[in-house]
Amino acid sequence: MSQDILASLEYIEKEKGITKEVLLDALRHALISACRKGSPEKGDAFDVQIDPKTFRITMFLDGKEINDPRFGRIAAQTAKQVIIQKIREAERDSIFNEYSHKQGDIVSGSVHRVEAKAIIVDFGKTEGILPAREQSPLDSFRQGNVVRAYVMEVKRTSKGPEVILSRTHPDLVTQFFEMEVPEIHDGLVNVKGVAREAGSRTKIAVASTDEKIDCVGSCVGVRGQRVKSIVRELGGEKIDIIRYSDDVETYIKNAMAPAELKSIKLNPDRQSAEILVEDDQLSLAIGKKGQNVRLASKLIGWELDVRSAFQKIPLSALDGVGEKTEEILKEAGIRGIRELLKKTVEELSEMPGIGLKTAERILASAKEAASGKGLVFKAVEKEVTPEVTGEEPEAEATGDGEKQAEKGE
Repeated sequence: MSQDILASLEYIEKEKGITKEVLLDALRHALISACRKGSPEKGDAFDVQIDPKTFRITMFLDGKEINDPRFGRIAAQTAKQVIIQKIREAERDSIFNEYSHKQGDIVSGSVHRVEAKAIIVDFGKTEGILPAREQSPLDSFRQGNVVRAYVMEVKRTSKGPEVILSRTHPDLVTQFFEMEVPEIHDGLVNVKGVAREAGSRTKIAVASTDEKIDCVGSCVGVRGQRVKSIVRELGGEKIDIIRYSDDVETYIKNAMAPAELKSIKLNPDRQSAEILVEDDQLSLAIGKKGQNVRLASKLIGWELDVRSAFQKIPLSALDGVGEKTEEILKEAGIRGIRELLKKTVEELSEMPGIGLKTAERILASAKEAASGKGLVFKAVEKEVTPEVTGEEPEAEATGDGEKQAEKGE
């Protein structure tokens, strides 16, 4: 083989990432095609062998070696087309194999062009597609911008490998934390779950394999530097870092932070939980448009039902309220303690069947329930869980790190 051809093969091997064996096979098929094109009447009688060590080309016709094959212009053109086609196929296979191994990882590229339905990302060897549905509402890329995205899928197409990217996938956040937090990369801290609403908020649960390591603090970093860099990468998306627990009740309390929960009733068979909170914690527990409880539910994998504690205390549980009195109160539009506390003793005593002393007893009992002492917990114990005592349950503190993470600071 001439040194020129050898040099060309070595260049293609280095530039395209195609092995020399594949290139030699492509050259062999090209020469066979050229022989057949030059002498079509001979057909399949031609064969070509290339020594992989010396690169010596030997041609055979009917099993006999021929030393002076003559190729016309058409035959040479055919050989060229075969080589180009084989190299193109090999290059596509090489790119497909390379990016198939990157599926589930983060890759970087530059924006080649922005279309209505997708952003085309240039990786050098190939291009990636970031569909509109996989773009975060906070993303705003222009031509030439660097993009880091999650490889969601790699497909074979007639035009070559198609790399589908995502900026909304929950694992994108996991990968960013693994890149930014050495403890996660080294296996000292594990990511137990991620719940994400791209462009708005993410909850990520972490646990430490070493008691000496603070999993939340490791993810936040000194002055929040680690989580800040991830928040910037996500365009300002808020991140809550949650401490994972094998105890479902504790895990729910952590996931519902910063809201403080009064009590939790678990239903393991249905994987659901009924959560009671004080009135002033209700909006915090539910979150804007239900986001906090929705993300907590996704993170834990349980159905969470959040209610005000007042909604679960029946009027009949109050001192002085029997069946008839309860019916009278409901006819007056009083169906819960909240409505009851808006009434005065005089207003209650004016209702038929309720005297002054009964009104005083009812209101005193309602105030006692609202204060979180005695009756409220007896009622909740009866309605919610037998484990509730007369003391306020303490919600596990999220820690300064989680507060910083929540604010994106």
